[in-house]
Amino acid sequence: MSPSFCAGGENVGTMSEPLHFNLFTMNSVEHVSPGTWTIPGDQSHRYSDRSYWTEVARTAERGGLDAIFFADVRGIYDVYGESRDPAIKRAIQTPSNVPQALVPAMAEVTDHIGFAVTRSTSYSHPYQLAREFSTLDHVTDGRVAFNIVTSYLESAARNLGLENRIEHDERYDRADEFMDVCYALWEDSWEDDAIVRDADSGTYTDPAKVHAIDFEGEYFSIPGPHSCEPSPQRTPVLYQAGSSDRGRRFAATNAEAVFVSQPTKAATRAYVEDMRNRVSEAGRDPDAIKFFPGIVVIPGETESLAYEKYDTYREHVSVEGTLALLSGFMDMDLSALEADQPVEHIETDAIQGAINAFTKNDPDREWTVGEVARFAGLGSTSPVIVGNPAQIADELEVWQETVEIDGFNLKEVTRPGTLRDFVDLVVPELRERGLIRQEYEGETLRENVFGHSRLADDHPARAE
Repeated sequence: MSPSFCAGGENVGTMSEPLHFNLFTMNSVEHVSPGTWTIPGDQSHRYSDRSYWTEVARTAERGGLDAIFFADVRGIYDVYGESRDPAIKRAIQTPSNVPQALVPAMAEVTDHIGFAVTRSTSYSHPYQLAREFSTLDHVTDGRVAFNIVTSYLESAARNLGLENRIEHDERYDRADEFMDVCYALWEDSWEDDAIVRDADSGTYTDPAKVHAIDFEGEYFSIPGPHSCEPSPQRTPVLYQAGSSDRGRRFAATNAEAVFVSQPTKAATRAYVEDMRNRVSEAGRDPDAIKFFPGIVVIPGETESLAYEKYDTYREHVSVEGTLALLSGFMDMDLSALEADQPVEHIETDAIQGAINAFTKNDPDREWTVGEVARFAGLGSTSPVIVGNPAQIADELEVWQETVEIDGFNLKEVTRPGTLRDFVDLVVPELRERGLIRQEYEGETLRENVFGHSRLADDHPARAE
C-alpha cells in the first residue's frame, strides 16, 4: 500500500512562520505503529531505560522541537476478539510505565525542550494532580504541559474500582469541574508576592496572600488552598484532543493547543475551521489556539531510499496488533467484521475521533476494515509523508499554508530512528527555509510556543 499522501507537493513559495513540532511518544514498547519493534535495530525495548529517554530529550532539543509529548493509557486493550491476549502478545501499549516519572531525568540533561504529560481527569483527583504539575513545573523551570484526557478503556475503569466506564459526555462534565478546581489552585490561591522570606520576622510566606478556593461542585468539594507556591508558568501549557461534539466544546473552552487526529488534509482543515468557530463562541481569540495534526515522516537521503525504508516498515506492521489497537480506540470488535466490510459510524463511549476519522470526517470515502488496518499500521489515524528532505519540507509547508495548522505531532515508527531521521535529515532543510527555529526564544515552554509565560487573559482560568 502506498502512503496516504506522497511527498513532493507544490511548494507554496511564500515566507512562512516557523512550524512547531512535538515528538509524540509513549513510555511503552509500542505506541501507534504496531509490530515495528521487530524492525532490525529498533530500540523500543529500551523504554524502561533512563538513558534511552535522556538521549531522546537531547536529540529533540538539538532539533529545536517544542516538546516530548507523552501519551498514556490506563488498562489493557481487550476489545479485539474479547481478549487481552493479542495486545499483550503484540506489545500494544503494553507493557507501559507512567510518563511523568521520566520528566526530571530528561529535564536534567536539557535546557529548553518541554514535556507534555497525559493525565486523565476521570481517574485522578484535581487537588493531587495540581500539586504534581506544580512540582514538575518547578523542577523543569517552567517546561511542562498537561495533555488533558478523559480515558476510554473499559478495562481501566474496572482496574480502578468502577463497575463500568463513565459515560462519554459525563466524563467531560467531570473534566469541566476538574479543570475549574485546578485553575483555582494554580491561578488564584497564591498571590505573586506571597513568598516574603523575611528572616527578621520569621515569616516565610504571608498568610494574607494565600487563599482558600472553597470549591463546591457536583464531583468535588475542595477548600484549598493550594499546597505549592506559584511555579514559573503557574498553569502548565494545556493540550487537548477533543473530537466528539462534547470533546470539542471542552477543548474550545480549555485548550491552548489542540492535537488533531485526522487522516487527510480535508478532514483536518474541516476540524480546524470548526474548532476556531467554537473557540470564538467561547469568547476566546481563535487565532491564539495552535493546532498540531499527528503525522508520520519517513525521510531518506534520496526519494528511493526513503521508499525502501517505507517498504521495510510496512513489512513489519502487525495487522492483528493494529486491529487490536483500533478496536480499543473505537470500542468496536473489528475481529467480528470481514476484511471487505465497511466500517460504519456508531456512537461509543471510547474515542469518537478514531471512528469519526474513518466514517464521518471524509464523507467522500468509505473505508473497509482491511483498508483501515493497512492505513493505520503506521501512525494509526495520521497521514504518512515519504521522501527526501526537500520533498518532506515541501509537503509540511503545503499543510501549513493550505490547512492552516501551526505544527505537527511527529508519530514514531522506529525508536529512536524516527526522531533521529527527522532531526538529522529534515530539520536542516526546514531551518534553511525558516520553517523551524534556529534557537529557542524563551525560558518556559509557553514562551517558546506562544510568546508569553502565563495563560492568555481571555482564558477562563484568568477570568475575574
